[in-house]
Amino acid sequence: MVKFITETQKKTQKHNMSILSGKNILLGISAGIAAYKSASLVRLFIKAGANVKVVITPSAKDFVTPLTLSTLSKNPVHATFVDDMDSELWNNHVELGLWADVFVIAPATANTLSKMANGVCDNLLLATYLSAKCPVYVAPAMDLDMYKHPTTKQSFKKLESYGNTIIPATSGELASGLIGEGRMAEPEDILSFMENDILKKLPLRGKKVLITAGPTYEAIDPVRFIGNHSSGKMGFEIAKASANLGAEVILISGPTHLSIAHNLIQVVSVTSAEEMYQEAHKYFKDMDIAVLAAAVADYKPVEIANQKIKKADTTLTLQLEKTKDILASLGVIKKKQLLVGFALETENELENAKAKLKKKNLNLIVLNSLQDKGAGFKTDTNKVTIIDNKDTVTEYKLKSKAEVAKDLLNEIIKQLHG
Repeated sequence: MVKFITETQKKTQKHNMSILSGKNILLGISAGIAAYKSASLVRLFIKAGANVKVVITPSAKDFVTPLTLSTLSKNPVHATFVDDMDSELWNNHVELGLWADVFVIAPATANTLSKMANGVCDNLLLATYLSAKCPVYVAPAMDLDMYKHPTTKQSFKKLESYGNTIIPATSGELASGLIGEGRMAEPEDILSFMENDILKKLPLRGKKVLITAGPTYEAIDPVRFIGNHSSGKMGFEIAKASANLGAEVILISGPTHLSIAHNLIQVVSVTSAEEMYQEAHKYFKDMDIAVLAAAVADYKPVEIANQKIKKADTTLTLQLEKTKDILASLGVIKKKQLLVGFALETENELENAKAKLKKKNLNLIVLNSLQDKGAGFKTDTNKVTIIDNKDTVTEYKLKSKAEVAKDLLNEIIKQLHG
């Protein structure tokens, strides 16, 4: 039976999931009154599924306590190069900068902004900023006149020219009692700004991707079936990687113990090859990309017994017929779609994969060999060779299936822009 994710599940999934889910977020806090809001920001990042570490300027501890921040982030808070409790423990700013997928400084005072813009490095936060290789977001917070001062505007221009993103301050009542610009954006707005900004910069933003995963089960009787050892891991990792690059994903999965929760992924559960065929054709016309990673059964019983077949004779003969070739059928009707197939081979691997790519009208084919240790079914790793329709062959070393998915998506993106 085909199962669709319910509307309630979609709403819950959308509420709970974020493009920040699974990302390492480093939060920098400088010494402004708005630092009290940073505790709420940590909590929002955690609820979004992110891993959070906090680095603060020494003076920021006057506005928000490290104990609060470490409790919410579930990580130690770093304020100095040397730990206060252990003079031999060095807080490595380089490691912090490299750990982060995203670095957000909120609040960023006029003092910190000026130092960042001019390369001043007199505390751990600034040293970490200069070491970071990831996108940096800055949420300014200061009084009205400071926000409008020419030097502050110059700091903004410099920081943006370095590739940093400024989260605009809002207007409202300020700590001085004045009303005007300079108020740090609210934590919910900072989170929303970052999510939207990351999404719009993603290479598959606006693209629709169809992915098939897992095995199919072809019933013999109400109890038994013909199937294979596919776990679905490769297809699920491709779905996750596609969504993390901004794509809207339809994941058609055969029977598997795996689950996935992402607001850009809709899971359609099927059992048989025929069900997968029908669902693939239902969605394919609206897709930009289709990656067929499922291990679809090649044959199915001609007749399915209504009752459990009793064990009587020493042998049992089954008459089998071919299932529909989903990949080939999509290759016939494809128009604008970029179509990717998989080939699991045990001999003459490259020749067979190239023939399959041409016969089924594919753009790319991913070759797996069962001869390679660590590749194939029921493993967390894979070793693949990717071949395109211009006969370019790219071999990859043994990697985790998550890394293989990223390699494949990089090849797909090259094709889209090629």
